[in-house]
Amino acid sequence: MRRRPRLPARLPVDPYVLALLATVGLAALLPARGPAATVADGASTAAVALLFFLYGARLSTREALDGLRHWRLHVTVLACTFVLFPLLGLAARGLVPTLLTQPLYSGLLFLCLVPSTVQSSIAFTSIARGNVPAAICAGSFSSLAGIVLTPLLAAGLLGADAGGFSPDSLVRIVVQLLLPFLLGQALRRWVGGFLVRHKKALGYVDRGSILLVVYAAFSAGMAAGVWHLVSLPHLGALLAVEAVLLAVMLLVTWYGAARLGFGREDRIAIQFAGSKKSLAAGLPMASVLFGAQAGLAVLPLMLFHQMQLMVCAVLARRRARDPEAPGGELLPERVAEVSPPAQHPAPQGR
Repeated sequence: MRRRPRLPARLPVDPYVLALLATVGLAALLPARGPAATVADGASTAAVALLFFLYGARLSTREALDGLRHWRLHVTVLACTFVLFPLLGLAARGLVPTLLTQPLYSGLLFLCLVPSTVQSSIAFTSIARGNVPAAICAGSFSSLAGIVLTPLLAAGLLGADAGGFSPDSLVRIVVQLLLPFLLGQALRRWVGGFLVRHKKALGYVDRGSILLVVYAAFSAGMAAGVWHLVSLPHLGALLAVEAVLLAVMLLVTWYGAARLGFGREDRIAIQFAGSKKSLAAGLPMASVLFGAQAGLAVLPLMLFHQMQLMVCAVLARRRARDPEAPGGELLPERVAEVSPPAQHPAPQGR
């Protein structure tokens, strides 16, 4: 008799999301104003450039090229991330203004343009006994493509909300995102070893930088008075819309991959890499694209991030107990080994 799947003892409430929420609270109570706002904005700009330099320096070009052998899977994940997600986001335009305000919809559409995660996709794929190497490569390709595709899609689909295709917005994208990333790739040969040796310490730099970006963005939002546009009914509607969005993507990636002829392990990798969005990549990009509106724009992404962790944690453990899963039940020590700690917004967890 098949045992009924049990819920995990502890759902993965991401501690870093709690830190982000605390930073939002600090910005609401003590926003940076006047000269302090200028300093915070400059520090945020430098932090974004540092983050994308580290992204470039950590990405192994050789590993990415080795993964090209499974190109059908990677193309499928990229299509889910940068085609299907944006189409669903555009379809949600009909919810304005009955369920969503225009600023919340802009944030929801931006969420649909962000690349996939790496760390949590790998962890959940491992728990579910899927194709872990494919999840690694698919997440890495998505993150790499997102460096270029996310800003361009945001500029094209969001228009004035994200700066459009004005020369200033394109200069910001190139200077703050693309150039630091390319510089990191160019210097990887010399700095890669240092980054590996100090991986833990640099992880705190990554996370601290993103907290600074969030504080500057939400402070600017407070100064611009954007938060009067948010109400509890609209937040509830946003959560409901995001729940439907996640459910649709989980179903499409699972059954769509089956229709395309992928086996069980590949379907698992496609489902977890193709249905998730990266908080780490999205936050700094939003600060560049939205300016003073960035605080409100990233709210849907922050909520979706926690929702995807909780739902995928339950789903991954259920997949691990499927009759066709190799190896039977997970051993307790294996669960501890592969169970994702909270996904910190570090380059390896995008």
